[in-house]
Amino acid sequence: MLQSGKLVSEIGLGCMSFGGFYGATTEAESHATLSAARDFGIDLLDTANVYGLGISEAVIGSFLKGDSSSFTIATKAGIWRDKEHGNRGFNNKPDYLRSELEGSLSRMGIDHVDLFYVHRRDRDLEIEEVMETLLALKAEGKIGGIGFSEIAPASLRRAAAVGPVDVVQSEYSLWSRQPDLGMLQTCRELGVTLVAYSPLARGMVSSVLPDPATFLDKDFRKNNPRFLEPNFGFNLPYAKAFQAYASDHGTTATALALSWCLARGEHIIPIPGTRSPEHLAECVSGSEVTLTPEMMREIEGILPAGWAHGDRYSEAQWNGPEGYC
Repeated sequence: MLQSGKLVSEIGLGCMSFGGFYGATTEAESHATLSAARDFGIDLLDTANVYGLGISEAVIGSFLKGDSSSFTIATKAGIWRDKEHGNRGFNNKPDYLRSELEGSLSRMGIDHVDLFYVHRRDRDLEIEEVMETLLALKAEGKIGGIGFSEIAPASLRRAAAVGPVDVVQSEYSLWSRQPDLGMLQTCRELGVTLVAYSPLARGMVSSVLPDPATFLDKDFRKNNPRFLEPNFGFNLPYAKAFQAYASDHGTTATALALSWCLARGEHIIPIPGTRSPEHLAECVSGSEVTLTPEMMREIEGILPAGWAHGDRYSEAQWNGPEGYC
């Protein structure tokens, strides 16, 4: 449940891969995945204007054809990119957020979005000012709820003092556990939902492990420290041990990793990304796995906090997320 009282499925669908971040895909494949999500009862779709420079939103729009009644739609804005040189920056000014939101609505063929995130904070603006902009968009009916992505707990407290924040989105998985150091607790205290992106550790706690040798140039992981040697070689045995543990318990690594996220708190919604209905079905099965306290301890023994070798972002990729603790 979101702070607004709106109910959504306990697992959502991350739509970043529709924009080609993890390899080439087609509109037909994305539409098949969206159709499967609807059939499975997954009703939270998470996208952004920068996913494929609008491709993800356009694909969702062509599937919806103006009827979004089956889904709760979340999108984001606040990142800009220089198309000529590839430079990236952040802009949370009122005119920019409004313009980018209008573009998102147009691509998806809808007149409002259920959730609107500030994708990355613009450090030149106080977060209280940004909240006033978002509250104005909400009062106009352009957005239903307010979210922030990759902010610190202290920033969330400041924002929530101005008005209701529905969601905070952070990377959270068995290999990226920074939210345990204050964000999970702050969200719980303030009644904010934590939307956990990359809950399958970009494929490292899933049933089919990635092979960096096959990454295309546009694959986000191509230059990510955890997938570069020697880090990947250190990480692989841990991932294989987790796969074996899942198999021993009659499930898959994908389902087990998502059930772990769900077990960390009732206010957490993981949003695995996929381009495949078959993989989505495996993700949905995570809701059916019940983890006992003993299993949680055993998983902690296999993948202890801090087990991942390498930082979760490269120096360039770190531009934007707020650090804390």
